[in-house]
Amino acid sequence: MSANVLIIIGVGGIGQAIARRQGAGMSMLLADFNQSTLEAAAGSLKTNGYEVTTKHVDVSSRESVRALADAASGMGIVAQVVHTAGLSPNMASPEKILAVDLLGTALVLEEFGRVISSGGAGVVISSMAGYMPPPFPREHDEALAQTPADQLLQLPFLQQASIPDSGAAYGVSKRANHLRVQAESIQWGERGARLNSISPGIIATPLAQHELDSPVGPIYRTMIEKSASKRMGTPDEVATAAAYLLGPDSSFMRGSDLLIDGGVIAALRTGRLKLPVRSMKQKL
Repeated sequence: MSANVLIIIGVGGIGQAIARRQGAGMSMLLADFNQSTLEAAAGSLKTNGYEVTTKHVDVSSRESVRALADAASGMGIVAQVVHTAGLSPNMASPEKILAVDLLGTALVLEEFGRVISSGGAGVVISSMAGYMPPPFPREHDEALAQTPADQLLQLPFLQQASIPDSGAAYGVSKRANHLRVQAESIQWGERGARLNSISPGIIATPLAQHELDSPVGPIYRTMIEKSASKRMGTPDEVATAAAYLLGPDSSFMRGSDLLIDGGVIAALRTGRLKLPVRSMKQKL
């Protein structure tokens, strides 16, 4: 009997929490760009009794993502795919963020759309930042949703003149994640599989601590202070949401996004929170 395979792409705090929540009784394939992070996550999970295989992946490379999808398929029934890999605004240039956060997600959805099993499910970990940019023109939304992945970074409105900094690149990428999940959920549905996304707010992970310790740290603290919850979220809270989207109780959810941000976007939209976000309306 073939094993049910759980693929976790990106094994930071959220990826590991989902692995612990979902991995019991499954064959887990962990993938990450950082080899030391990958080995540490695998070692911790193996110590706790999980069946784990690892594979290096560069999500900005179709060849690398295709090799990962084929490896997963070779292990058994590709039942659950969780994509968490990404770069934050203070970690990389705009070009790199677009390559990893935007293109990388599109490649994962296309390649795993080839191998996901009937009855399977996928979850993309996006970000509340996808709710922050002003509305895009309809034709730009359509292009972000439907342009073949290999052509995405050639779109005119994703060039340097329209993406002034890493923060803008991050917001556009996460908005594109929402649109891409909606579009690809139709293709996954043709195989009998489901696809949704989660948009976390500030979650207590090393990545969030990196942002809190950076020059934008005061902005992050203001977001926490002005939110309804007045705290950071935990990786386990995101894992609980992922378990719902990956399980049978969410069988009617297709192409949806769950915003789990403690109320930051609500505070922003009601005027309780005001952020110095560069307007991209005219550029996009």
